[in-house]
Amino acid sequence: MAAKFNLTNMVLVLGLTCLFCSAVLGGAYVLTKEPIDAAAAEKTNKAIAQVLPHFTDVEYNEYGHYYMAKDGENLVGYAIETTTVGFGGPLSLIVGVTPDGVVYNTSVLSHAETPGLGAKCTTDAKFMDQWRGFDPSIKKLSVKKDGGDVDAITASTITSRAYTLAVENALKVFAEINEGGCCNE
Repeated sequence: MAAKFNLTNMVLVLGLTCLFCSAVLGGAYVLTKEPIDAAAAEKTNKAIAQVLPHFTDVEYNEYGHYYMAKDGENLVGYAIETTTVGFGGPLSLIVGVTPDGVVYNTSVLSHAETPGLGAKCTTDAKFMDQWRGFDPSIKKLSVKKDGGDVDAITASTITSRAYTLAVENALKVFAEINEGGCCNE
């Protein structure tokens, strides 16, 4: 005997299908959450290690989106997450700032820049090296085309400006931390 198709049967079958799919998705989430979180934490820790001198302890401040790094009781600096819009989309950096306000180093967390052009913000040694030890009290934080001291990536001025803006935003967060503003613990 063939099953009778009526509204009750269709709702029941659809409901059971949704319940089954939800259970499968929930199970997949439970199984993958811990490894995904561990991989993200490892990526962040590697980025922090790239942008700050040696440290032994890191504290995350969720309100300011920064990490405070210490070596014992001594403050090493802050690793500040910042995102701007580049040519291809979001450009996310982590910027290491020492307690005296000097950029120790920067690292790209993610980007959507054009391969071979703006994407050079992750591979162009000349561009990346200029951020090591960048002291905004001595150098002007804008690209040379705009009268500053930052060498832009060839044919990628928009990306270079976005990168510079991201560093500037990180330095603003650092200033707020030192002034006891919203981000201070």
